[in-house]
Amino acid sequence: MRKFFVLLSREIRSYFYSPIAYVVLVFFLVVSGVDFYFQISFMNQRPVSYSVQEAFFNSVFFWFAFVLIFPLITMRLFAEEFKLGTIEPLMTAPVRDWQVVLAKFFGALFFYIVLWVPTLLFFALFQAIAHQPAANSTGAYFGAYLMLLLLGMFYIAIGCFASVLTKNQIVAAIISFCTITLLFFLGLVQFILLDVSSTTRQLLGYFSAIEQMGTLSRGEIDTRPMVLYISGTILVLALTHQIFQSRKWRL
Repeated sequence: MRKFFVLLSREIRSYFYSPIAYVVLVFFLVVSGVDFYFQISFMNQRPVSYSVQEAFFNSVFFWFAFVLIFPLITMRLFAEEFKLGTIEPLMTAPVRDWQVVLAKFFGALFFYIVLWVPTLLFFALFQAIAHQPAANSTGAYFGAYLMLLLLGMFYIAIGCFASVLTKNQIVAAIISFCTITLLFFLGLVQFILLDVSSTTRQLLGYFSAIEQMGTLSRGEIDTRPMVLYISGTILVLALTHQIFQSRKWRL
């Protein structure tokens, strides 16, 4: 495990030594801050049946920034190492391939979590200024951030898989963005196609990140997204490991 933690610290340091990390951090905070402001402004104009926290996690601005950050934080993971040749010393080091893959995955996941920590201040400031809670219950906060973690794990795994396929970071970003976008909009098909059976609509709803976020952000804990995204993350990381091993032997 010591070797794994050495690799993990290497990945985490590489994020904060790179200017792209701070660009992503500032971009995300600006977009999420503007989204939070507009949601509160809209709710001040008319009575609504949902909380500030629900509005924040279910807006267009939120999902736009959310889908966009994954290609940016994962495109360099393997692609840059293959391009610069720094992957070769790593492959000849006394570490296992799965340790390399998991270190890059958890390094990206750590940075992803760092992105979300400042958003907790939005709700704390709102409660301090408005003297009322931003959510209907503590469970609503837990459910929303749990959903963010589950989706983040799955989409970061997809980004790792895209990055291990190529030496070009831009190509890796395009592959991951297209894949994540297709999976995201798969759940919206039920709202577009009207002539579908109830069984098909339920099946599509099972893959709907928006519907799942809406449920969990109300504090209604559903185990189905946990099973879906944890199993999907494991599957994609296993595929990434296989591709990484095959590329290793071709070098």
